[in-house]
Amino acid sequence: MDQRTGGVVEGVVAIDGKTLRGSGNKGSNALLHMVTAYAVQSGLCLAQEGTCGKGHELTGVKSLLDILILKGCIVTMDALGCQTELAERIVARGGDYLLQVKDNQKNLAEAIREFFEQGGKAGFGKLTVGRIEDIEKDHGRIWTRRYTWINDVSWMDKSMCQAWKKLGGVGMIESVRQIGDEISVEHRYAIGSSGVQTVEMFAKASRSHWGIENGLHWTLDVVFREDQCRTRTGHSARNFSTLRKFVLATLRKEEGSKMGLRRRRTHADRNQDYRESLIDTAFSASSSKESMITT
Repeated sequence: MDQRTGGVVEGVVAIDGKTLRGSGNKGSNALLHMVTAYAVQSGLCLAQEGTCGKGHELTGVKSLLDILILKGCIVTMDALGCQTELAERIVARGGDYLLQVKDNQKNLAEAIREFFEQGGKAGFGKLTVGRIEDIEKDHGRIWTRRYTWINDVSWMDKSMCQAWKKLGGVGMIESVRQIGDEISVEHRYAIGSSGVQTVEMFAKASRSHWGIENGLHWTLDVVFREDQCRTRTGHSARNFSTLRKFVLATLRKEEGSKMGLRRRRTHADRNQDYRESLIDTAFSASSSKESMITT
């Protein structure tokens, strides 16, 4: 497997890390932490990089950004990835970015928080403000998310603005959770490059970022029991991480199946014809458009 994407990928590419909890020796803190670039729309892993512990995640992110072709993509990362250097690398690879902002970028976070607080009280003047709302009901809980996006950063300190390559807008998500009579409110903030042009794009990319957690990390634990795997000698933990993601992509290439991923995996283990048909389908599809994974 070589270090490049094998075709055109569009939409949101979410980058995040996951620690393999069974990869360390007894008494050792050196657990393998896999940083993955995940194409949310297609459900494929584009590339991954292994690091020694979560503390080195940024090193893995930099390595991924150096090998990915990002034209037409919006790269999303959590607050750890909100770094000027990473924003510059994303733009250099042809992509756009949407980065969560927290207090690891203290001055930026304070400026954006104050901007939205004042705007909420007195309005945003002549700035064009995009707003949308969605409501989700699940098991007695009601989630209301209000997205605000302002595609103008002229209000921001000039030096702060120039530090972020192609900075084009700022956004806020107000999440209201209601369980019975209890209501909690949370505000999250983000910055985006000029390619994030509308509040609809902001909302979609923000929601899509969770695809790497729900569609990849959670699935690896539930279907493949990754955290319970004790393989750790040499490069075996890294190699098995690659194989699990390859198999996951292969299982997802089967269209029209009524079986869940876990049943497909079991059926492929027991039925050679089914297993071979999965492999044939996966390779014919990946060779025509997208790579399945690079590492």
